[in-house]
Amino acid sequence: MKPFLATGVIAFTTALSCGQAFANKSDDTLHTAFSKELESVDFYFQSAREGTIFARQVWDGLVFRDQTTGDYVGNLASSWKWVDDTTLEFKLREGVKFHNGEEFDADDVVFTVNYVVNPDNHVTVPGNVNWMKGAEKVDKYTVRITTNGPFPAALEYLSGLVAIYPNDYYAEVGPSGMALKPVGTGPYRVESVEPGKHFVLKKFDGYYDGPKGQPSIGTIDIRTIPDINTQLAELFSGGIDMIWNVPADQAEQLAAMDQFTVANESTMRIGYITMDAAGRGGEGPFAKKEVRQAIGYAIDRQAIVENLLKGSSKVVNSACFPSQFGCEQDVETYSYDPAKAKALLAEAGYPDGLTVDFYAYRNRPYAEAMMAYLADVGIKANLNYLKYSALRDMQKKGSAGFGFLTWGSNSINDVSAITSQFFKFGDQDFARDEEVKTWLDTGDKSVDDKVRKENYSKALKKIAEEAYWIPLFSYNSNYVFSKDVAFTPTPDEIVRFFDMSWK
Repeated sequence: MKPFLATGVIAFTTALSCGQAFANKSDDTLHTAFSKELESVDFYFQSAREGTIFARQVWDGLVFRDQTTGDYVGNLASSWKWVDDTTLEFKLREGVKFHNGEEFDADDVVFTVNYVVNPDNHVTVPGNVNWMKGAEKVDKYTVRITTNGPFPAALEYLSGLVAIYPNDYYAEVGPSGMALKPVGTGPYRVESVEPGKHFVLKKFDGYYDGPKGQPSIGTIDIRTIPDINTQLAELFSGGIDMIWNVPADQAEQLAAMDQFTVANESTMRIGYITMDAAGRGGEGPFAKKEVRQAIGYAIDRQAIVENLLKGSSKVVNSACFPSQFGCEQDVETYSYDPAKAKALLAEAGYPDGLTVDFYAYRNRPYAEAMMAYLADVGIKANLNYLKYSALRDMQKKGSAGFGFLTWGSNSINDVSAITSQFFKFGDQDFARDEEVKTWLDTGDKSVDDKVRKENYSKALKKIAEEAYWIPLFSYNSNYVFSKDVAFTPTPDEIVRFFDMSWK
């Protein structure tokens, strides 16, 4: 018998007791909410999706990926060319100003790149930038970026993971100053920051004519509201105009009320279970392949998708998002088979089951559903539900090796943004497989698409066969906003305030 999957009864009592107030276009301010408390708004010293969303409004990169065509177009760069397999040369856009009036030129690009690639500066997600060796100035509006070996995904990374900072200002204030008074070239400037709690963005009247376009809404007011029911109450009372990542059951109820626009869109984020196959946290059951495979057979991923995620989510079998370049789909799969799971546990020496610690940082109902399935085959999982920053710190030290986590690839449509992040001996690699690392290194460095696909395929097949990860499902996102707001969500999970307008 399958464990019971409770979707829960959503308490709208508080929200419904308040009369709905429509978005007040008269003050030209869109009120919205972040669910997570940001470690910092300095893009390079945080790792949350909210931080990425914030950054896209405030800073620009050298290139921009068109969401409709998938093509790369110039942003702070007007053109570029590969000089050789490891050198990209950019001609920069002239006449661009930072929010503080500082002129943009090659010095800003060189400073930013050389700062973030310096290991002494300890950026939070080094994999986003350490493919670059450095940058050098050719002239005032020409710069060359050198990579650490061939890196075919360079433009993809530059389009979303390398925000250009003002060199003079950042050299003066550093990450702490940028976190309090951010300065960029983006369509919105930051008027105020109350760390972790409240952020106010204002339309930058001096914004250049680039691919992001001129923003329409004058002010974006963002508060941190971790609890979804509190967000809903604010939505109904008119305190905020827009929320996202609304659970499926709440979204269904809101759609039925027909008081708001409810939009569902797929995302590149996938959920996965990681297991300490390498024994980084000490000798344990996950060193045995049979135990890891048993975890895969124990969980009914399709039922979780149908009952909890809903929308456009799908079961995922490979350790990547299906649309990403090199994401091999012909891999070992683990269909729901509790009898097989029990047999594998017995084969591994656990006929009576086992007790383990299980870690998670988001989507507690999903984690609890998985725990129920595990209990059904004899695995008692003790839930440790932590903030992401705390869980990540533990994993850096080699502990918390069994858990449910997610990864959105920073919206980078390439396997190097996910599989290579977790299986190349980084601080969240609990497999430590030399063969997998070699294949990924080859795929990450080759400029030959065929070579890349062949090596990524080998790596992903072995990851699945050895059950180093149990990929679970893709995510979707429900966006709920006032009918006075015009907004179309995109699959990359980036909320672009500069694309919004009032109806």
